[in-house]
Amino acid sequence: MKPLFILIIWSLIFVGCSTTADEAPVIQQEETPIVANLYFPPSQSAEWATITTSELGWNTENEQELRTFLENNGTKAFIILKDGRIAVEWYLNEHTQNTSWYWASAGKTLTAFTVGLAQENGFLNSDDKTSGYLETGWTALEADKEALITVKHQLTMTTGLNDQQFDCITPECLTYVADAGSRWAYHNGPYTLLQKVVANATETEWSDYFNQSLRDKIGMDGFWFSTDDLNNVYFSSARSMARFGLLNLNNGVWDGETILADTEYLNSMKSTSQNLNRAYGYLWWLNGKSSYRAPASQLEFSGPLVENAPSDMYGGLGKNDQKLYVVPSKGLVVIRMGEDSGEDLLGPSSFDNELWGKINEFIN
Repeated sequence: MKPLFILIIWSLIFVGCSTTADEAPVIQQEETPIVANLYFPPSQSAEWATITTSELGWNTENEQELRTFLENNGTKAFIILKDGRIAVEWYLNEHTQNTSWYWASAGKTLTAFTVGLAQENGFLNSDDKTSGYLETGWTALEADKEALITVKHQLTMTTGLNDQQFDCITPECLTYVADAGSRWAYHNGPYTLLQKVVANATETEWSDYFNQSLRDKIGMDGFWFSTDDLNNVYFSSARSMARFGLLNLNNGVWDGETILADTEYLNSMKSTSQNLNRAYGYLWWLNGKSSYRAPASQLEFSGPLVENAPSDMYGGLGKNDQKLYVVPSKGLVVIRMGEDSGEDLLGPSSFDNELWGKINEFIN
């Protein structure tokens, strides 16, 4: 098992592992590949075309091993889409097709996409100062330091704010650690405030704007709910998570209808967004990079985020192993919802690598 999530002491949070903007090379935006001949389920129907694993030529003798692994690790829903069609759909441990479950931080990807929609519609600009949408004093920082923070810093986890008060969104706990753009730290507070940025910019309730601009257009179900009066979490069926994965696999176009046309934003969202954590885009985790950082750590690890997964895989990775994987090279969307597999981590975990090992034995 790779040392992805070593528990570290407080002092390591502030050691000099960050790279300043002056030292950093220019980020190269990656062009999202096109996947041909995708199927899309009807937006207002439970109908969804399937394809058998035998038709795909997968190793069906390894299917039960994968299912047993998932069931033994608290999985409730598991879906594999191949070119949009359902190849695998399992509901385990008393879960059903219509049961809602939380996305945890996998839902950050929904927020990133919705910010792109608000920008495309002219309501905001990700290069703008956050204080332009939340007003000055939304943090405890001196005015000149707060003015450095932009919407893009919120999207990329580089606000420089103190991540030790992880979920808190009130000014007194949004305190200074480093200048915006000079430190990467996984931090829910500034992320959650992105939804307020969108709400204020659009003069619409966050949930209403999200539902009208994204959810309803692709036939998702689900709702936002605050589990701690701070962080806003999305709940839905596993099929709705699969729909969103399919939308991203097709670069923002749903069955011929363009939901998000801004290809520059889409490509940036799924590319390395800064030089501090190459495995992070706009709230999406990226595989196949030369190094990565993990939540709750300032350590940098060499190699890809998930060694067993395809190098072009990108994902929404949530607490207790909520997983949304998209793999353009294979035309795959993979969904896992359920209980914690055992590590009690915020996003990526060793479960990603173990799961992809089992998936590889099945599909290759």
